[in-house]
Amino acid sequence: GLDRYNPETTTVFQDYVVSQCENQTYDCYANLALLKLYQFNPHLGRDETITNILVKSLTVFPSPDFSLCLALLPPHVLAPNPAANSLAEAVQKLNTLHSQLIGASYDQFWSTLDGDDLYADLIADVQGFEELMRIRQAVVISQTMQSVDRAVLESWLNLNGEAFDKFVKETCGWSVGGSTVSIPLNKENEARGTVVRENVKFDQFSRMIKRAYEQPA
Repeated sequence: GLDRYNPETTTVFQDYVVSQCENQTYDCYANLALLKLYQFNPHLGRDETITNILVKSLTVFPSPDFSLCLALLPPHVLAPNPAANSLAEAVQKLNTLHSQLIGASYDQFWSTLDGDDLYADLIADVQGFEELMRIRQAVVISQTMQSVDRAVLESWLNLNGEAFDKFVKETCGWSVGGSTVSIPLNKENEARGTVVRENVKFDQFSRMIKRAYEQPA
């Protein structure tokens, strides 16, 4: 098999990252292996490949992939006041997006993404990035809600009008009625009572009562 930590395989992994970006596929283990190669061989590292891996990992939130990738990068990338147009600046910009996603601040995510030209450069290589992000956001929303106000959902998905209706109905399979969007029940968003039964034998119960009345020595 392919030796994951052989420096000679670096170009193979780098080409694979390009393929993932172009074809909307994703392979976390291969990407982590490449970052590990960069960790062992810093001179082989390519900033563009690193940022592409981080951008791809955002498209599978709320999985821990972004944090796993971040942990393999040099510590200096998170140092305050990064130089302009540096890897550190790019990583910290992407880390801001990640924090907003994990905090479910979806409207802030889109505002941040649209508010800095650097983000446009960072996501340029990842085909369908915005659509992938909306799908992931919709998945998380569907796991926690049965209905949501249309205006709120529009801000979360950064869509409105016909584009919003098409995404919600055709991609998500949700229904729109007036100012409310209804989400079908699923095992995550359906409220169910849980009954927990614990069998305690009589002798165990009696020992518990006895200990409760025992005076400390």
